[in-house]
Amino acid sequence: MDPFRLCLAFGPVAAYLVLLGVVNLRRRPSLVSGTRDTFVLGLAVVGLVTIGPIELFFPTTAAVLFGPYTWAFLLALYGLCLVLVLLMARPRLVIYNISVDQLRPVLADLVEGLDPEGRWAGDSLVLPQLGIQLHLDNSPAMRNVSLVASGPNQNYLGWRKLQVSLAGALAKFAVRRNYRCLGLLAAGAIVTAILATMVAADPQQVAQSMRDMLRP
Repeated sequence: MDPFRLCLAFGPVAAYLVLLGVVNLRRRPSLVSGTRDTFVLGLAVVGLVTIGPIELFFPTTAAVLFGPYTWAFLLALYGLCLVLVLLMARPRLVIYNISVDQLRPVLADLVEGLDPEGRWAGDSLVLPQLGIQLHLDNSPAMRNVSLVASGPNQNYLGWRKLQVSLAGALAKFAVRRNYRCLGLLAAGAIVTAILATMVAADPQQVAQSMRDMLRP
C-alpha cells in the first residue's frame, strides 16, 4: 500500500488514540454524550472506510461524469450514514477516567436531588420523573463507565438534564491520573512518527498517489 493511503487510513486513528490518551490523563473525569463519542469514533475510521469499502465499490461511471467530486459525494454519503446511526442510537453518557465505584456515590447523591423516586436494582437505575431507565456499563481496563439506556422508552430531555447535572458534579471531583492510557499515547505517537517518516522520505510519491486516487 502506498504512503498516501496509509496516511489516509491510519492518520485519523492515531489522532483518536492520542485524544483518548490525553482525556484519560486528566485529573478530572470527562463526560461526553454517546452521540459525540460515536461521532468522534466515526471520524477516526473515515480513512479506513475510504480506502476499504468506498474504494472497493467505487462507482467508475460516476467518476467519469463528476471527476474528483465523486469522492465528495461518497464521503457525504458516509456522513449521512453516520448521522443516521447517531439518530437511531439510544441515549448514552460516557464518563472517562473514573471507576464505577467512584461514580456510584456521585450518581446516588445526584439522583436524590433530580428524582426522589429514583431507585437502584444492581447496576440498573430507574428515574420515573425524568423518564429514564439506564444501566452502568463498566470498562475497568481503561477506567471508563457508560450510562446506557435500557429499553426504547426514554425521555431525551430527561437525559439532557441528567447530563448537565452530572457534568457539574464531576467538575468538582478529582481522580488520580490513569497511566494505563500512556499505551494509547505511545501507539498514537509511533503511528504518527512512522507516517511522517514515510511522507518525508518521498513526498512526490505521496502527491502522485493522491492525484491517481482522485483521477477518474
